Amino acid sequence: MTQPLNINTKNTSTLIPVTENIKNSLEIIKYGCEELLIENELLNKLIKSEQTKQPLRIKLGLDPTAPDIHLGHTVVLNKLRQLQNIGHQVIFLIGDFTALIGDPSGRNQTRPPLTQHEVAENAHTYSQQAFKILDPNKTEIRYNSEWCNQLGATGIIQLAAQHTVARMLERDDFTKRYRDGTPIAIHEFLYPLLQGYDSVALKADLEIGGTDQKFNLLMGRELQKQQGQASQCVLTMPLLVGIDGVHKMSKSKNNYIGVSENPNEMFGKVMSISDELMWSWYTLLSNKTPTEITQLKQQCAHGMNPREAKVGLAQELVTRFHSTHCAQLALERFEAQFQRGTLPDELPEVHLNLPENQTQASLSWLIRAAGLCPSGQEATRNIEQGGVKINGEKITDKNTFLSPGQYIVQVGKRRFAKINLSTS
Repeated sequence: MTQPLNINTKNTSTLIPVTENIKNSLEIIKYGCEELLIENELLNKLIKSEQTKQPLRIKLGLDPTAPDIHLGHTVVLNKLRQLQNIGHQVIFLIGDFTALIGDPSGRNQTRPPLTQHEVAENAHTYSQQAFKILDPNKTEIRYNSEWCNQLGATGIIQLAAQHTVARMLERDDFTKRYRDGTPIAIHEFLYPLLQGYDSVALKADLEIGGTDQKFNLLMGRELQKQQGQASQCVLTMPLLVGIDGVHKMSKSKNNYIGVSENPNEMFGKVMSISDELMWSWYTLLSNKTPTEITQLKQQCAHGMNPREAKVGLAQELVTRFHSTHCAQLALERFEAQFQRGTLPDELPEVHLNLPENQTQASLSWLIRAAGLCPSGQEATRNIEQGGVKINGEKITDKNTFLSPGQYIVQVGKRRFAKINLSTS
């Protein structure tokens, strides 16, 4: 059954038959997204796809700047899997060439360049991790070095000639850096051009990325048009806030959960997020339908403990990336450790020597030196906020000093160590 839908294209009003299947597909595509450009164009692409039985080519590019894919990456991977489930082809593009430049999106300074060896090492595990979510039978793995290496100096100069410096400075991050006098390296201007050229090489119909990628995604539309191709549509997804509840999930912020992370650690980190953040994670990460999530919210509003909903989310994510058995064991371990106050089965042991010429060590130094906090400042903050226990006793005095001996140290809910402190 078809129903006419009034679509305005190029200032002319036309009636295009839109089937229930297409309407459902568009609803799936738009769910949880930040922005879709241009919706009318995507409708036309979906109609053509249905008529010709040719799936849309949907592109996602990730640069292997680090070896692990984290939950922030899975926001777009989940969307790709939804599109695979309704019959479309995904192109998972590993940016092994563009990683050598470094994506300047959202950066307030130039990224340190990676070596080819580092990029190759990081890229090695990307597809394996991505297939924890994507359907391998509907996924095309590509590397942009295939065509970027062939461009050569002449090709890159020709590509650069298609854009102006003024246009590049329309990007918020470039504008802020230019205004603040922060250096912008010339090679950073090449990044969005090369990402856009990827869309030309792959003849993408739709490209998906985070909201911080909008400028780069639109570049693909422009370059495709200049090459006589049909311009891709652009779908931006919200950036997942990390476990700190403040910044987007990032390895550099140390607020991430890796998809290959230990099941117990993954479960515990999910349980550490705020109740408010939990609902955003449900929308962006869970396979539950919007109706199911709404019902869960209503249950919490009418007396159900939000912790139960958080346990459900933690179990779903651990099951997806490990197994149902691992998720159950992680729940049992979590409840034993944090509800009944027991120590972990495997307590890491750390041997430390007192600082030179000292007979005692400050508690903040001990915590930092044992790797339980990344800095002395954070260690002090944990002490003052009541987040530190020594041999089961809460310590809130930041001026606490410890003599040589053995201590069971707990920082927060999930960080433990048996510390042997001795003289040097």
